[in-house]
Amino acid sequence: MVSLLRNQKVRNALLQVLYVGSLAALVLSCAMIARRNLAEQGITSGFDFLYKSTGWDVNFSLLPATANDPYWWFFLIGIVNTLFLGSVGLVLATIVGTIVGLARTSSNELARLLGRTYVDIFRNIPLILQVFFWYALITHLPTPRAAHEAWGFLLTSRGLYMPLPNVGGLAMALAMLAVIGAIALPVWLGRTSRLSQPVGERSAVQLGGAAAALSCVVVILMIGRLPDAPLLDFPALQGLNLKGGLRIPPEFSALAVAIAIYGGSYIAEIVRGGFKAVGKGQVEAALSLGLSPWRVFTLVKLPLALRAMLPILANQYVWLIKATTMGIAIGFTDFFMIVSLTINHSGQTLESIGILMAGFLTINLSLAAVFNRINKAIALKGNQLRG
Repeated sequence: MVSLLRNQKVRNALLQVLYVGSLAALVLSCAMIARRNLAEQGITSGFDFLYKSTGWDVNFSLLPATANDPYWWFFLIGIVNTLFLGSVGLVLATIVGTIVGLARTSSNELARLLGRTYVDIFRNIPLILQVFFWYALITHLPTPRAAHEAWGFLLTSRGLYMPLPNVGGLAMALAMLAVIGAIALPVWLGRTSRLSQPVGERSAVQLGGAAAALSCVVVILMIGRLPDAPLLDFPALQGLNLKGGLRIPPEFSALAVAIAIYGGSYIAEIVRGGFKAVGKGQVEAALSLGLSPWRVFTLVKLPLALRAMLPILANQYVWLIKATTMGIAIGFTDFFMIVSLTINHSGQTLESIGILMAGFLTINLSLAAVFNRINKAIALKGNQLRG
Protein backbone atom coordinates (compact mmCIF):
# COMPACT_ATOMS: atom_id res chain seq x y z
CA MET A 1 0.00 0.00 0.00
CA VAL A 2 2.81 2.39 0.93
CA SER A 3 4.63 1.56 -2.30
CA LEU A 4 1.50 2.38 -4.30
CA LEU A 5 1.17 5.76 -2.60
CA ARG A 6 4.76 6.55 -3.53
CA ASN A 7 3.78 6.24 -7.20
CA GLN A 8 3.02 9.70 -8.66
CA LYS A 9 0.40 8.37 -11.11
CA VAL A 10 -1.45 6.54 -8.33
CA ARG A 11 -1.47 9.63 -6.12
CA ASN A 12 -2.78 11.76 -8.99
CA ALA A 13 -5.53 9.24 -9.72
CA LEU A 14 -6.56 9.09 -6.05
CA LEU A 15 -6.70 12.89 -5.83
CA GLN A 16 -8.88 13.06 -8.93
CA VAL A 17 -11.23 10.39 -7.59
CA LEU A 18 -11.43 12.22 -4.26
CA TYR A 19 -12.19 15.52 -5.99
CA VAL A 20 -14.88 14.05 -8.25
CA GLY A 21 -16.44 12.15 -5.35
CA SER A 22 -16.55 15.25 -3.16
CA LEU A 23 -18.12 17.27 -5.96
CA ALA A 24 -20.73 14.57 -6.62
CA ALA A 25 -21.55 14.37 -2.90
CA LEU A 26 -21.97 18.15 -2.73
CA VAL A 27 -24.30 18.20 -5.74
CA LEU A 28 -26.31 15.27 -4.38
CA SER A 29 -26.69 16.86 -0.96
CA CYS A 30 -27.83 20.16 -2.52
CA ALA A 31 -30.38 18.30 -4.63
CA MET A 32 -31.74 16.44 -1.58
CA ILE A 33 -32.01 19.66 0.43
CA ALA A 34 -33.79 21.41 -2.44
CA ARG A 35 -36.18 18.48 -2.85
CA ARG A 36 -37.01 18.48 0.86
CA ASN A 37 -37.63 22.24 0.87
CA LEU A 38 -39.89 21.96 -2.18
CA ALA A 39 -41.83 19.13 -0.56
CA GLU A 40 -42.38 21.27 2.55
CA GLN A 41 -43.90 23.96 0.30
CA GLY A 42 -46.18 21.47 -1.41
CA ILE A 43 -44.24 21.53 -4.71
CA THR A 44 -43.60 18.12 -6.23
CA SER A 45 -40.32 17.56 -8.05
CA GLY A 46 -39.84 15.62 -11.24
CA PHE A 47 -40.58 15.97 -14.92
CA ASP A 48 -44.18 14.72 -14.96
CA PHE A 49 -45.35 18.30 -15.53
CA LEU A 50 -43.97 18.14 -19.08
CA TYR A 51 -47.02 16.12 -20.16
CA LYS A 52 -49.59 18.50 -18.67
CA SER A 53 -51.35 21.12 -20.79
CA THR A 54 -50.05 24.65 -20.34
CA GLY A 55 -53.30 26.62 -20.53
CA TRP A 56 -51.56 29.55 -22.23
CA ASP A 57 -50.55 30.45 -25.76
CA VAL A 58 -47.63 32.24 -27.44
CA ASN A 59 -47.63 35.16 -29.87
CA PHE A 60 -45.02 33.73 -32.25
CA SER A 61 -44.38 30.14 -33.20
CA LEU A 62 -43.01 28.35 -36.24
CA LEU A 63 -44.85 25.23 -35.09
CA PRO A 64 -48.61 24.89 -34.53
CA ALA A 65 -49.52 25.71 -30.94
CA THR A 66 -52.67 25.84 -28.81
CA ALA A 67 -53.34 26.36 -25.12
CA ASN A 68 -54.02 22.62 -24.74
CA ASP A 69 -50.54 21.57 -25.83
CA PRO A 70 -48.21 20.09 -23.16
CA TYR A 71 -45.19 21.81 -21.71
CA TRP A 72 -42.71 19.68 -23.65
CA TRP A 73 -44.21 20.89 -26.92
CA PHE A 74 -43.82 24.52 -25.84
CA PHE A 75 -40.20 23.83 -24.90
CA LEU A 76 -39.70 22.53 -28.43
CA ILE A 77 -41.38 25.66 -29.81
CA GLY A 78 -39.01 27.83 -27.78
CA ILE A 79 -35.95 25.94 -29.03
CA VAL A 80 -37.10 26.22 -32.66
CA ASN A 81 -37.80 29.96 -32.26
CA THR A 82 -34.37 30.48 -30.70
CA LEU A 83 -32.63 28.54 -33.47
CA PHE A 84 -34.54 30.45 -36.15
CA LEU A 85 -33.77 33.84 -34.61
CA GLY A 86 -30.15 32.85 -34.03
CA SER A 87 -29.73 31.63 -37.61
CA VAL A 88 -31.19 34.82 -39.09
CA GLY A 89 -29.15 36.97 -36.72
CA LEU A 90 -25.90 35.13 -37.47
CA VAL A 91 -26.39 35.39 -41.23
CA LEU A 92 -27.20 39.11 -41.08
CA ALA A 93 -24.38 39.82 -38.61
CA THR A 94 -21.92 37.97 -40.85
CA ILE A 95 -23.00 39.98 -43.90
CA VAL A 96 -22.80 43.29 -42.02
CA GLY A 97 -19.52 42.40 -40.33
CA THR A 98 -17.90 41.27 -43.58
CA ILE A 99 -18.85 44.48 -45.39
CA VAL A 100 -17.67 46.70 -42.53
CA GLY A 101 -14.51 44.63 -42.02
CA LEU A 102 -13.59 44.93 -45.69
CA ALA A 103 -14.25 48.66 -45.48
CA ARG A 104 -11.83 48.88 -42.55
CA THR A 105 -9.08 47.21 -44.59
CA SER A 106 -9.82 49.24 -47.72
CA SER A 107 -7.29 51.61 -49.25
CA ASN A 108 -10.04 54.24 -49.42
CA GLU A 109 -9.72 56.62 -46.48
CA LEU A 110 -13.45 57.45 -46.40
CA ALA A 111 -14.40 53.75 -46.28
CA ARG A 112 -11.97 53.16 -43.41
CA LEU A 113 -13.40 56.15 -41.53
CA LEU A 114 -16.99 54.98 -41.97
CA GLY A 115 -16.10 51.44 -40.89
CA ARG A 116 -14.27 52.64 -37.80
CA THR A 117 -17.13 54.98 -36.88
CA TYR A 118 -19.63 52.13 -37.19
CA VAL A 119 -17.57 49.83 -34.98
CA ASP A 120 -16.88 52.50 -32.35
CA ILE A 121 -20.57 53.42 -32.07
CA PHE A 122 -22.42 50.11 -32.14
CA ARG A 123 -19.82 48.02 -30.30
CA ASN A 124 -19.95 50.34 -27.29
CA ILE A 125 -23.75 50.52 -26.95
CA PRO A 126 -25.16 47.61 -24.89
CA LEU A 127 -27.19 45.11 -26.88
CA ILE A 128 -30.26 45.48 -24.67
CA LEU A 129 -30.40 49.22 -25.42
CA GLN A 130 -30.19 48.54 -29.13
CA VAL A 131 -33.02 46.01 -28.83
CA PHE A 132 -35.20 48.60 -27.08
CA PHE A 133 -34.29 51.25 -29.69
CA TRP A 134 -35.18 49.15 -32.72
CA TYR A 135 -38.34 47.82 -31.07
CA ALA A 136 -39.51 51.36 -30.28
CA LEU A 137 -38.68 52.46 -33.82
CA ILE A 138 -40.56 49.59 -35.45
CA THR A 139 -43.64 49.93 -33.24
CA HIS A 140 -43.86 53.63 -34.17
CA LEU A 141 -44.02 52.93 -37.90
CA PRO A 142 -47.26 53.72 -39.81
CA THR A 143 -50.35 51.66 -39.07
CA PRO A 144 -51.50 49.06 -41.63
CA ARG A 145 -54.01 51.52 -43.12
CA ALA A 146 -51.29 54.16 -43.65
CA ALA A 147 -48.47 51.84 -44.75
CA HIS A 148 -47.05 52.10 -48.26
CA GLU A 149 -46.75 48.96 -50.39
CA ALA A 150 -43.69 48.14 -52.48
CA TRP A 151 -43.75 44.93 -54.57
CA GLY A 152 -46.09 43.30 -52.06
CA PHE A 153 -44.00 44.26 -49.01
CA LEU A 154 -45.46 46.46 -46.26
CA LEU A 155 -43.53 47.72 -43.22
CA THR A 156 -45.99 48.62 -40.45
CA SER A 157 -46.11 49.05 -36.70
CA ARG A 158 -47.51 45.51 -36.48
CA GLY A 159 -44.63 43.95 -38.34
CA LEU A 160 -43.29 43.31 -41.81
CA TYR A 161 -45.75 41.79 -44.29
CA MET A 162 -44.54 40.03 -47.43
CA PRO A 163 -45.91 37.67 -50.10
CA LEU A 164 -46.10 33.99 -49.19
CA PRO A 165 -46.12 31.08 -51.68
CA ASN A 166 -49.40 29.16 -51.69
CA VAL A 167 -47.79 25.73 -51.40
CA GLY A 168 -48.12 22.84 -48.99
CA GLY A 169 -45.88 22.40 -45.99
CA LEU A 170 -44.00 19.43 -47.49
CA ALA A 171 -43.37 21.29 -50.74
CA MET A 172 -42.12 24.32 -48.81
CA ALA A 173 -39.70 22.14 -46.82
CA LEU A 174 -38.42 20.48 -50.00
CA ALA A 175 -38.00 23.89 -51.64
CA MET A 176 -35.93 25.11 -48.68
CA LEU A 177 -33.74 22.01 -48.94
CA ALA A 178 -33.32 22.71 -52.66
CA VAL A 179 -32.27 26.29 -51.89
CA ILE A 180 -29.65 24.96 -49.46
CA GLY A 181 -28.53 22.59 -52.20
CA ALA A 182 -28.25 25.48 -54.64
CA ILE A 183 -25.83 27.13 -52.22
CA ALA A 184 -23.87 24.04 -51.18
CA LEU A 185 -23.69 22.24 -54.54
CA PRO A 186 -21.43 24.79 -56.31
CA VAL A 187 -19.06 24.74 -53.33
CA TRP A 188 -18.89 20.94 -53.37
CA LEU A 189 -18.45 20.79 -57.14
CA GLY A 190 -15.68 23.38 -56.92
CA ARG A 191 -13.80 21.33 -54.32
CA THR A 192 -14.16 18.00 -56.15
CA SER A 193 -13.11 19.39 -59.54
CA ARG A 194 -10.37 21.70 -58.27
CA LEU A 195 -7.51 19.44 -59.29
CA SER A 196 -9.01 17.82 -62.39
CA GLN A 197 -10.47 20.78 -64.30
CA PRO A 198 -9.22 24.23 -65.29
CA VAL A 199 -10.74 27.31 -63.73
CA GLY A 200 -13.08 28.12 -66.63
CA GLU A 201 -14.58 24.63 -66.80
CA ARG A 202 -14.88 24.49 -63.02
CA SER A 203 -16.88 27.74 -62.98
CA ALA A 204 -19.20 26.39 -65.67
CA VAL A 205 -19.80 23.22 -63.63
CA GLN A 206 -20.58 25.29 -60.54
CA LEU A 207 -23.03 27.52 -62.40
CA GLY A 208 -24.67 24.46 -63.92
CA GLY A 209 -25.12 22.85 -60.51
CA ALA A 210 -26.61 26.02 -59.04
CA ALA A 211 -28.98 26.40 -62.00
CA ALA A 212 -30.12 22.77 -61.67
CA ALA A 213 -30.81 23.19 -57.95
CA LEU A 214 -32.73 26.43 -58.52
CA SER A 215 -34.74 24.74 -61.27
CA CYS A 216 -35.72 22.08 -58.73
CA VAL A 217 -36.98 24.86 -56.45
CA VAL A 218 -39.26 26.21 -59.19
CA VAL A 219 -40.55 22.74 -60.09
CA ILE A 220 -41.26 21.87 -56.43
CA LEU A 221 -43.16 25.12 -55.88
CA MET A 222 -45.24 24.60 -59.02
CA ILE A 223 -46.10 20.99 -58.15
CA GLY A 224 -46.84 21.78 -54.50
CA ARG A 225 -49.05 24.75 -55.35
CA LEU A 226 -52.41 24.65 -53.58
CA PRO A 227 -55.34 24.04 -55.96
CA ASP A 228 -57.53 27.00 -57.02
CA ALA A 229 -55.12 29.49 -55.48
CA PRO A 230 -52.56 31.93 -56.92
CA LEU A 231 -48.91 31.02 -56.61
CA LEU A 232 -48.28 33.95 -54.24
CA ASP A 233 -50.54 35.11 -51.42
CA PHE A 234 -50.17 38.90 -51.11
CA PRO A 235 -51.09 40.76 -47.90
CA ALA A 236 -54.22 42.90 -48.32
CA LEU A 237 -55.94 45.40 -46.06
CA GLN A 238 -59.15 44.08 -44.50
CA GLY A 239 -60.72 46.41 -41.98
CA LEU A 240 -58.06 47.80 -39.68
CA ASN A 241 -55.52 45.04 -40.25
CA LEU A 242 -53.70 43.21 -43.03
CA LYS A 243 -54.68 39.68 -44.00
CA GLY A 244 -52.78 37.14 -46.05
CA GLY A 245 -49.11 36.83 -46.83
CA LEU A 246 -46.40 36.30 -44.24
CA ARG A 247 -46.16 38.48 -41.15
CA ILE A 248 -42.88 38.94 -39.30
CA PRO A 249 -43.72 40.38 -35.85
CA PRO A 250 -41.94 43.52 -34.62
CA GLU A 251 -40.32 41.61 -31.73
CA PHE A 252 -38.53 39.28 -34.13
CA SER A 253 -37.55 42.12 -36.47
CA ALA A 254 -36.13 44.25 -33.64
CA LEU A 255 -34.07 41.36 -32.25
CA ALA A 256 -32.76 40.31 -35.66
CA VAL A 257 -31.70 43.88 -36.53
CA ALA A 258 -30.12 44.47 -33.11
CA ILE A 259 -28.16 41.20 -33.20
CA ALA A 260 -27.08 41.88 -36.78
CA ILE A 261 -25.83 45.40 -36.08
CA TYR A 262 -24.28 44.68 -32.68
CA GLY A 263 -22.76 41.37 -33.70
CA GLY A 264 -21.65 42.84 -37.01
CA SER A 265 -19.47 45.38 -35.20
CA TYR A 266 -17.53 42.57 -33.48
CA ILE A 267 -17.37 40.41 -36.60
CA ALA A 268 -16.02 43.41 -38.51
CA GLU A 269 -13.02 43.53 -36.18
CA ILE A 270 -12.53 39.78 -36.58
CA VAL A 271 -12.59 40.16 -40.37
CA ARG A 272 -10.16 43.07 -40.23
CA GLY A 273 -7.78 41.11 -38.00
CA GLY A 274 -7.98 38.09 -40.30
CA PHE A 275 -6.97 40.07 -43.36
CA LYS A 276 -4.23 41.87 -41.44
CA ALA A 277 -2.80 38.46 -40.53
CA VAL A 278 -2.18 37.60 -44.19
CA GLY A 279 1.51 38.09 -44.97
CA LYS A 280 2.42 40.79 -47.47
CA GLY A 281 4.95 38.46 -49.06
CA GLN A 282 2.22 36.01 -50.09
CA VAL A 283 0.15 38.80 -51.65
CA GLU A 284 3.16 40.20 -53.49
CA ALA A 285 4.05 36.72 -54.76
CA ALA A 286 0.54 36.30 -56.15
CA LEU A 287 0.70 39.69 -57.85
CA SER A 288 4.08 38.84 -59.36
CA LEU A 289 2.45 35.84 -61.07
CA GLY A 290 0.22 38.22 -63.01
CA LEU A 291 -3.00 37.54 -61.10
CA SER A 292 -5.58 40.30 -61.06
CA PRO A 293 -6.39 41.99 -57.73
CA TRP A 294 -9.72 40.14 -57.60
CA ARG A 295 -8.04 36.76 -58.16
CA VAL A 296 -5.46 37.58 -55.50
CA PHE A 297 -8.29 38.40 -53.10
CA THR A 298 -10.34 35.25 -53.78
CA LEU A 299 -7.47 32.77 -54.15
CA VAL A 300 -4.90 34.06 -51.65
CA LYS A 301 -6.11 36.67 -49.18
CA LEU A 302 -9.59 35.32 -48.43
CA PRO A 303 -8.61 31.65 -47.80
CA LEU A 304 -5.69 32.63 -45.57
CA ALA A 305 -7.74 35.23 -43.70
CA LEU A 306 -10.56 32.74 -43.18
CA ARG A 307 -8.18 30.34 -41.45
CA ALA A 308 -7.21 33.10 -39.03
CA MET A 309 -10.79 34.28 -38.46
CA LEU A 310 -12.57 30.99 -37.92
CA PRO A 311 -11.62 30.15 -34.29
CA ILE A 312 -12.55 33.64 -33.03
CA LEU A 313 -15.63 33.73 -35.26
CA ALA A 314 -16.89 30.50 -33.67
CA ASN A 315 -16.73 32.07 -30.21
CA GLN A 316 -18.60 35.13 -31.47
CA TYR A 317 -21.33 32.98 -33.01
CA VAL A 318 -21.79 31.08 -29.75
CA TRP A 319 -22.13 34.40 -27.91
CA LEU A 320 -24.70 35.71 -30.39
CA ILE A 321 -26.80 32.55 -30.00
CA LYS A 322 -26.90 33.19 -26.25
CA ALA A 323 -27.80 36.83 -26.95
CA THR A 324 -31.21 35.70 -28.26
CA THR A 325 -32.31 35.53 -24.61
CA MET A 326 -32.67 39.33 -24.81
CA GLY A 327 -36.01 38.62 -26.49
CA ILE A 328 -37.72 38.27 -23.13
CA ALA A 329 -37.29 42.03 -22.62
CA ILE A 330 -39.67 42.83 -25.50
CA GLY A 331 -41.94 39.79 -25.34
CA PHE A 332 -40.44 37.49 -27.97
CA THR A 333 -41.24 33.86 -27.20
CA ASP A 334 -37.80 32.32 -27.36
CA PHE A 335 -36.55 29.39 -25.31
CA PHE A 336 -35.74 31.57 -22.30
CA MET A 337 -39.20 33.16 -22.22
CA ILE A 338 -40.92 29.76 -22.51
CA VAL A 339 -38.91 28.55 -19.51
CA SER A 340 -39.82 31.71 -17.55
CA LEU A 341 -43.53 31.23 -18.31
CA THR A 342 -43.25 27.58 -17.30
CA ILE A 343 -41.71 28.51 -13.95
CA ASN A 344 -44.47 31.06 -13.27
CA HIS A 345 -47.30 28.68 -14.11
CA SER A 346 -46.01 25.31 -12.91
CA GLY A 347 -43.59 26.20 -10.12
CA GLN A 348 -41.06 23.64 -11.43
CA THR A 349 -38.11 25.98 -11.13
CA LEU A 350 -35.17 23.59 -10.86
CA GLU A 351 -36.40 21.29 -13.60
CA SER A 352 -37.14 24.16 -15.98
CA ILE A 353 -33.77 25.83 -15.40
CA GLY A 354 -32.08 22.46 -15.90
CA ILE A 355 -33.86 22.04 -19.24
CA LEU A 356 -32.83 25.59 -20.21
CA MET A 357 -29.18 24.93 -19.36
CA ALA A 358 -29.18 21.58 -21.16
CA GLY A 359 -30.79 23.11 -24.24
CA PHE A 360 -28.33 25.97 -24.62
CA LEU A 361 -25.42 23.66 -23.77
CA THR A 362 -26.46 21.31 -26.56
CA ILE A 363 -26.93 24.13 -29.08
CA ASN A 364 -23.62 25.83 -28.33
CA LEU A 365 -21.57 22.64 -28.11
CA SER A 366 -23.02 21.49 -31.43
CA LEU A 367 -22.16 24.83 -33.04
CA ALA A 368 -18.64 24.70 -31.60
CA ALA A 369 -18.19 21.11 -32.84
CA VAL A 370 -19.21 22.12 -36.38
CA PHE A 371 -16.73 25.00 -36.43
CA ASN A 372 -13.97 22.83 -34.99
CA ARG A 373 -14.59 20.33 -37.78
CA ILE A 374 -14.45 23.09 -40.41
CA ASN A 375 -11.34 24.59 -38.84
CA LYS A 376 -9.63 21.20 -38.89
CA ALA A 377 -10.62 20.63 -42.52
CA ILE A 378 -9.20 23.93 -43.81
CA ALA A 379 -6.10 24.04 -41.60
CA LEU A 380 -2.74 24.13 -43.35
CA LYS A 381 -0.98 20.77 -43.21
CA GLY A 382 2.56 19.54 -43.71
CA ASN A 383 4.77 21.62 -45.98
CA GLN A 384 1.92 24.13 -46.44
CA LEU A 385 2.99 25.61 -43.11
CA ARG A 386 6.35 26.70 -44.50
CA GLY A 387 6.49 30.44 -45.07
